Amino acid sequence: MNKKIVISVNAAWNIHNFRSGLVKALIRHGYEIMVMAPDDRYSRRLSLLGCRFKVIHMDNNGTSPSHDLALLVKYWRVLQSVRPLAYLGYTIKPNVYGSIAAHGLGIPVINNIAGLGTTFINQTFITSLVKRLYRFSLRKSNRVFFQNSDDLNLFVQAGLIQPGTADVLPGSGIDLNHFSPSPLHRVSKRGFRFLLVSRMLRDKGIEEFVAAAEIVRKYMPAVQFQLLGPVDEKNPNAVSLEKIKKWERDDLVSYLDETDDVRPYLNNADCIVLPSYREGTPHSLLEAAAMERPIITTDVAGCREVVDHDDNGFLCKAKDANDLAEKMMQMVHLSHEQRLAMGVRGRMKVVTEFDENIVIEKYLNAIRQLEFLGRGSSVRLAQPSTETIR
Repeated sequence: MNKKIVISVNAAWNIHNFRSGLVKALIRHGYEIMVMAPDDRYSRRLSLLGCRFKVIHMDNNGTSPSHDLALLVKYWRVLQSVRPLAYLGYTIKPNVYGSIAAHGLGIPVINNIAGLGTTFINQTFITSLVKRLYRFSLRKSNRVFFQNSDDLNLFVQAGLIQPGTADVLPGSGIDLNHFSPSPLHRVSKRGFRFLLVSRMLRDKGIEEFVAAAEIVRKYMPAVQFQLLGPVDEKNPNAVSLEKIKKWERDDLVSYLDETDDVRPYLNNADCIVLPSYREGTPHSLLEAAAMERPIITTDVAGCREVVDHDDNGFLCKAKDANDLAEKMMQMVHLSHEQRLAMGVRGRMKVVTEFDENIVIEKYLNAIRQLEFLGRGSSVRLAQPSTETIR
């Protein structure tokens, strides 16, 4: 019986940070996993999970037709050789070009639209192009998972997918053992501490966070504001390291760089903030809620799924630093006991709605259906290794 599954995403770190639980679960259930992604410092860690890792070069932010055609050929060549039971795609280019190749070869496809990002936030020619590509590449998919109902409805209403193939996942899920409750410390002499955990991108609301910090500091000079996450200078939506350093010199924020383990930083924060313009379901907020931290985030698709206003945090208006600052000061004025109760309710929400096992079971069910249909081939997958597709 064919037990091979190919998973592709635009960065190895994405699989390691958000999908390693799924990979390990699939392996435990007897599936042979190949992960295809660009090479980065997390690639070796994927091989250590017990899966086969194959490097595939892709221009994540580029729009060159020749580069994208070459990427399509790469997917076709690998999938034709492996002939997996299923192809699992994440992020735009693996979802589009990997799916087109898989469909052409008669390989079942399960897509995951984890968030629509800048392309759908800013309505441009690129937005129209991406919609056409999605419509063409997803039309024959066996299952298309979304991380919130807003995104699902957008795709269905725009005719980008077949309604019967769509389903909603609770984000990428959260490992409740790894992100366990952490006692909320009483605010000490250091002052109240807000923490934003994200890639340093404008559409994550980084600039609004800093503008709100400037407002709050006028009334509460002891309050601290921290940024944690990588700077991706190649991304056209990136906030530059130079700008972040200037904010530090102006004593508005502290930049903590990036980390492989956010838990100590969440533990040392009093409230987690994400003023994003749109999300799938932000993993950073699930991690914060699992560790019983109150949250402030925007009332937009993806974010509002994690926070119930005035229950486990506050919702604010998107792209509105004044409203964000107001919610921040409201959070500071709460008693320690009120914030503690918010954190406990947040943990309960994650346990009930966002457990990683819910995501894993949905994938297992979708894959078992494919097995039942008897689709796929019987070519054996090689032992764990790392290869490069040129």
